[in-house]
Order: sequence, then structure tokens, then C-alpha cells
Amino acid sequence: MVLTKRKLAHIVFESNDKASRTFDIVLLWLIFGSIIIAILDSVGELHLKYGRIFYMLELGFTFLFTLEYILRIWLTSKTLKYVTSFYGIVDLLAILPVYLSFFIVNSQLLSVIRALRLLRVIRILKLGRYLSEANFLRESLKASAAKIQIFLFSVLTIVLIMGTLMFVVEGPENGYTSIPVGMYWAIVTLTTVGFGDITPQTPVGQLLSSLIMLMGYAIIAVPTGIVSSEMAKRRNSEHFEQLKSCTYCGFDRLEPNDKFCRKCGQKTD
Repeated sequence: MVLTKRKLAHIVFESNDKASRTFDIVLLWLIFGSIIIAILDSVGELHLKYGRIFYMLELGFTFLFTLEYILRIWLTSKTLKYVTSFYGIVDLLAILPVYLSFFIVNSQLLSVIRALRLLRVIRILKLGRYLSEANFLRESLKASAAKIQIFLFSVLTIVLIMGTLMFVVEGPENGYTSIPVGMYWAIVTLTTVGFGDITPQTPVGQLLSSLIMLMGYAIIAVPTGIVSSEMAKRRNSEHFEQLKSCTYCGFDRLEPNDKFCRKCGQKTD
């Protein structure tokens, strides 16, 4: 069977038949394989023992991905649009690290960026039905952007004030050698991470530390509340848009699936 350019383009860019799905699944396993090789090669013991094998395998994967990238450029009718698109850039970045390894040591490890190419398999896994929910979340975050920016500015102000106070109270002798170091400690403490690499030694410093830790528990909940509130508003808005009214009594809170009016009992249209 001779593959025409049109048929080959359908196999590469679509996934609605057996040949297209097979191509995507093979590509998926190649991506997984190249990522696993890059991860294993980063382990010192395995690199010393199997480094050459890993490198040869990585060259093989890169050769196949390069052919695929060139094939996509040749098959698409909008070459510039593909090359400058998100997937086009990711496809290019997926093969560049190994070529850079000829000039820069260990840059082939950057090939883990191929994990981004797994985004292509959304169409294979039939996750398209979740895209509307993803858009819903994106719109909610976008609507919350101004509130979140104000929140982050407030947190930054707190971090600056507390970091400066700790620098003044504790001083270099207790590890707070500068205001940036104090701000680093404030961020770690405010987010309740608490690495423990810098700790206050004076009673006043410990008091400030206690206050900022308590403040952290209250602050963590704020972004969640902002986004959740916006999501609830949008969900309610969408819900009310789907409601219908009773033509008999005018009750306007009927669900789309209601066959009878909840208020008067009349059959709905």
C-alpha cells in the first residue's frame, strides 16, 4: 500500500482511525522510553556502568524524534504556524538537548522536556470531555487575578516587614546576615515549611516567629477562598442560565429535566 502525502498527514496529525492511533501510541512509548533513559542516566552508578548504552539509546530516540519533527514540517500546510506553535516549539526542544550535548556536557539530560509532549495523548485518552472543565477553571483564575495580585502584594509587604524586623532583632550573630536573608526566613515560616536552617534565638525574635507562623495558617486559606468563590459564582451563573420557567404559573426555577412544575404541578413543555 502506497502512502500518499495526504494519507500520511492524516496518520500523523489525526487519531480517529487505527493507523493514526497506532502512530500516536508508538510515539507515546518512545517518549516514555527516552524520559526513562534520561532519568536513569542521571544516576551516578548507572551512568558509570551503562553510560555508553544510555547515550546510544538516546541518540536513537533523538534520531526518530528528529525524523518525526521534519515529517510534521513537511506534511503540514501551515509550516510557520506549526513551527511557532506550542507543540512545535516543544517538539524542537525535545531534540535540541542531545545535539547540544556534542558541545555542552550533560545537556542531554534536558531531554526530560519531552514529558511535555505527552500532552499530545490527551486526544488518545479521550479526555476531551474534561477540556470544558479546564476552561472553567482557567476563567475562574482569570477572574480572580486582581484579588490574587492584591493578596500577593500584601504577603510580600508582610515578608518585607518581618524580614527587616528579624534582621534588626536577631542580627548577623544569629544567622540573619541581611534583610534578604530575613525575608527568606519570613517566607519559609509564613508558608509553614520551616526548614530550620535559620531560627530565632532571642525572646523577641521567637515572639515574632510565633506571630508569623499563626499568620501563615490564616493566609494559606485566602487564595483558595478567592478562587473557590469565583468558581461558585460562575457555576451558579451557568446553572441559572439552564433553568426554565413554568408557562402556567411563571415559576422560574425549573431544572432542564423537570417534567412537572415544582410549584403548581402542571406538566412542563
